[in-house]
Amino acid sequence: MKYYIIAGEASGDLHASNLVKNLKLNDTAAEIRGWGGDMMQQQGVHLVKHYRDLAFMGFAEVIQHLPEILKNINFCKSDILAFKPDVLILVDYPGFNLRIAKFAKKAGLKVVYYISPQVWAWKSSRVHLIKEVVDKMLVIFPFEKDFYKKYNYDVEFVGHPLLDAITNSPYSSLTDFRKENSLPDTPIIALLPGSRHQEIENMLPVMSETALRFPKWQFIIAGAPSAHKEWYQHYLHHSNISIVYGKTYELLSHSSAALVTSGTATMETALWNVPEVICYRAKGLTGTISYHLAKQLIGKKLKYIGIVNLVMEKEVVKELIQHDLTVENLSEELKKLMEDPSYREKILSDYRSMDEKLGGPGASGRAAKSISEFLHTTKPGHISV
Repeated sequence: MKYYIIAGEASGDLHASNLVKNLKLNDTAAEIRGWGGDMMQQQGVHLVKHYRDLAFMGFAEVIQHLPEILKNINFCKSDILAFKPDVLILVDYPGFNLRIAKFAKKAGLKVVYYISPQVWAWKSSRVHLIKEVVDKMLVIFPFEKDFYKKYNYDVEFVGHPLLDAITNSPYSSLTDFRKENSLPDTPIIALLPGSRHQEIENMLPVMSETALRFPKWQFIIAGAPSAHKEWYQHYLHHSNISIVYGKTYELLSHSSAALVTSGTATMETALWNVPEVICYRAKGLTGTISYHLAKQLIGKKLKYIGIVNLVMEKEVVKELIQHDLTVENLSEELKKLMEDPSYREKILSDYRSMDEKLGGPGASGRAAKSISEFLHTTKPGHISV
C-alpha cells in the first residue's frame, strides 16, 4: 500500500519513524512518502520536505510567515494528489495537519491522525472538525480517550511512543560517555533549551547564568541537530558548560538533573527518570503577545503546562513560567533536586506511576497494527481532483 505521512517537528519525526518501522513489518511492500526529518528518511520514507523548514513558533511568528506557510500547504496538497496514497497519516502538528486533513477528506482519502492535537488544552472547538475529517484518531495519553468521549467521538489509546524510543536506546556507560566527550568526573546537569532559535534565545541565557552559580557541577547543553551551532557558541566560554550534539537521550541517561524547556522534552526527561525543572518564557513584543494570548486560551482550562504534571494531574515537577523563570528561582529549585534526597525520591516515585498510566512500551507497534486493520476493514477511498 501507499502511505503519505506528515510530521512537522523533531518529536514527530522520531515517532513517525518508529511507526514506519512497524508499518513495514505489517506491509513489506509499503511505499511511503512524506514530510518529516532524518529519522523518517533513515526508515525509507521518500522525504518531500524537512521539518526544519516548517518550524514557526508562536502566534505572531505564524502570522509573520503566513505566505510561506500557505505556499507549503498548497504544495503539500498537490503532492498528495500526485502520489495518490491509500491513506494519509498525520502526526501531531495540528495547525498544518488539520488543514491538510480537511482537504484530504474532501478529496476522498482515508485519514488517520496519530498523536492528537492538544484540543484538551486549547481550541477544543477543533474537536468538531476532527470528527468530520479524521477517520481514525490514535491518542497517546489515557485522559484523551475520556476527553473525546464527551464529544461522542471514539478514539483509540495506543500508549506513549516515547516509551518505545527509550526502551530501544542502548547507550554507553557513564565512563565511556565522559571519555568520548572529554567531560570531567563531576555530576552532570542536562540543559535542554529546545531546538528552535526562539526557544534557545529565550531559555538558554537564564539556564547558563544559573549554571555559573554551581561551579562544582558540569552543565551540558543538548545540542539539537537541526539547530545552527552559532546559536550556542556564546554559552560555551564558561568553564562548567559544554555541549553535545544529537545525543539527548544518551545525555539524559547519565544526568543527575535537568533544566528543560516546556514541550516534549519534559516528558522525555521524566521517562529517563531525571528530576527536572520545566522552564518557559517569551521575550520581545511578538513573544509577549504570543504568551498572553496562549495564557488567555489555556489558563482557565489547565493548571499546568508540563505534560508530566498534566498526566499525573498534580505538580510532579516545578514549573517556572514567564516572570517566575529567574536565576534565583531556578537555582533554588536545582539545589533541591540535587541535595534533597526525599524531594528527589518523591519525583522519581511519581515518574514510576506515570509510566504505568502511559500503557508501557509497544505504542508504535499497536498504532501500526491499528492502521493496518483499519485499512483492511474499510472500503478504499477514491481521490477526486
